[in-house]
Amino acid sequence: MRENTISIGLDIGTTKIVAMIGQINEYNKIKILGVGKSISLGVHRGVVNNITQTIQSIQHAVQQAEDISGCKIEAVTVGIAGQHIRSLQHSDYITRNNSEQVIDQNDLEMLVNQVHKLVMLPGEEIIHVLPQEFKVDGQAEIKEPIGMYGGRLEANFHVVVGQVSSIRNIGRCIKSAGLDLGGITLEPLASSNAVLNHEEKEAGVALIDIGGGTTDLAIFKDGIIRHTAVIPFGGNVITEDIKEGCSIIEKQAELLKVKFGSAWPGENRENEIVSIPGLRGRDPKEISLKNLSKIIHARTVEIIEQVYLEIKNYGHEDQKKKLIAGIVLTGGGSQLKHLKQLVEYVTGMDTRVGYPNEHLAGDTDKSVTSPLYATAVGLLMDGLDKVDQISSTEKVEDKNNESDNLEVLEDNESPKEIKNKIQRESFLDKLTEKVKDFLDNAE
Repeated sequence: MRENTISIGLDIGTTKIVAMIGQINEYNKIKILGVGKSISLGVHRGVVNNITQTIQSIQHAVQQAEDISGCKIEAVTVGIAGQHIRSLQHSDYITRNNSEQVIDQNDLEMLVNQVHKLVMLPGEEIIHVLPQEFKVDGQAEIKEPIGMYGGRLEANFHVVVGQVSSIRNIGRCIKSAGLDLGGITLEPLASSNAVLNHEEKEAGVALIDIGGGTTDLAIFKDGIIRHTAVIPFGGNVITEDIKEGCSIIEKQAELLKVKFGSAWPGENRENEIVSIPGLRGRDPKEISLKNLSKIIHARTVEIIEQVYLEIKNYGHEDQKKKLIAGIVLTGGGSQLKHLKQLVEYVTGMDTRVGYPNEHLAGDTDKSVTSPLYATAVGLLMDGLDKVDQISSTEKVEDKNNESDNLEVLEDNESPKEIKNKIQRESFLDKLTEKVKDFLDNAE
């Protein structure tokens, strides 16, 4: 990645909206220039349900990030999540016209485009088509088929699907906030880029991102994404349970959860009590910490069991699909006391809390390296990759113009081939374009 490239990640969450500006330093690490954070008022379970409030929250977060960094924000890479996201496995194949020629990028694109023609439910659109393993003429377990000979190219795909209206609503909020949509990324994928390393993805790992409104899951094995899911519960349902169970207001319930909450009831003694001021001159309320952790424990176990069901559906109990690296927890909800121990107890899998500090410069403010910002860091990384890709394409174009009259040997890659490789447009870029076109036409 080039030094001094600047990018912006925008995480539109259920409880908070984060705008993060960063650039690459000379050590190829990300230097955070500014972070803006605002309360998210128009988002419910990852889906925009109040356009006006969401626009105001985005503008507030962006303004804050701009003031701190001194940079003007124009285009942003935004994350998409929410309960409407679902994923499926699909196999497809193409028969090549000329098996005497080696398989190239165009063949892969033809195969991916064929998957995009899958008929979805009304109102749904494919967000990601992620190839897993390829087969060439029946030969299985091929990771990179380019350069091989063969007549029939087959592949297993991980297909991520979402609601068109939800994607367009996010696009509308970005545009109305005076910003350009630079790219759309699935939030569990962004979080996994920020907190997982290559060895974990190779060994097999489940990333659990516990947000306010949803819990996102991404499973990797052999370095390939195998399964994604969005569970429509998060930290907010725990707060809601505390509010109901202790008969207090939401603000107090959230404070109780953050300061005194624990996912393990055995930790608190019966006589540990916290006093909460009463409303408008009423008597203070006394709440037993043991009862508080019982409420939290019950709901947390429910969330973990839902996630574990998804992990089992993927096939974790099958020896070949075993997730050796276990579970990595991230997101704001992962900071709940004793959650790591509870997850290990319920699932029997090794667990750690994932911090997005591996890719960040050493002098980064400690508050930014919190699991709370994992998605924003991942989106920022994604934006930097895209900027870097564009600049590489431009360089190739320049070289291509210079060498128009040169003859290219058959064994070497021509600049055009390199350009095709770099310009390999992921469907998300096409989706971003579609959203932009839709918004322009709707004006």
